[in-house]
Amino acid sequence: MSAETALKARPELPDHAPHVLLVDDDRRVRELLSRFLSEQGFRVTAAANAAEARLRGQCFVFDALVLDVMMPGESGFDYARSVRETSRVPILMLTARSNPNDRVTGLEIGADDYLPKPFEPRELILRLNNIIRRHAAPEARASNDASVSFGPFSFRADRGELRRENEPVKITEREREILTMLAQARGGNVERETLAGNGGLAAERTIDVQINRLRRKIEPDPANPSFLHTVRGVGYRLAID
Repeated sequence: MSAETALKARPELPDHAPHVLLVDDDRRVRELLSRFLSEQGFRVTAAANAAEARLRGQCFVFDALVLDVMMPGESGFDYARSVRETSRVPILMLTARSNPNDRVTGLEIGADDYLPKPFEPRELILRLNNIIRRHAAPEARASNDASVSFGPFSFRADRGELRRENEPVKITEREREILTMLAQARGGNVERETLAGNGGLAAERTIDVQINRLRRKIEPDPANPSFLHTVRGVGYRLAID
């Protein structure tokens, strides 16, 4: 099955479905696992190597990473080590190796679980759900901090939900990412470069377009914003209650 055919066959998933980054250099494995995870209720973004994974990470916030260990160039271990420098996102390592030392290495790096190939797909789902739940448990106490209000709107960063007086407002995945970063700043300034990722000037121009689209959804007068302010020379700020 081609990647295009697999993509078309995937079920449509709600925006709050867990979002998984799958990194594996084997195209067939990526396609099969992407389809299987989608059928099990996960949103999936795939990458063939660590460099691609970093690009995906600039655009999305993931609920878990599924990393193959044996990849050309930067290995899954190396990529996991770099992720752990800035993030506590749950990581599940996949490998064809049978050496028990690899499991120890992965766990020392900070991986949450380790699944040797070949594996039963249902076991992958169980382990993936387990590490996501374990990660969410300590965060539940901070769920109130993940919720911000501005005017008639409320945004739950932990769920990616925007509501207007308890009615859901439809937003895109990119708008959700932007709101999450603004909400986490708790009314502080967020630099345009941070919102844009490492995509350079082109990505920064795209951010301006996305901000304007978001304003049309939340502002009474998008030309004179009350909530989503431009901070000249810096970036943007969400004026929370």
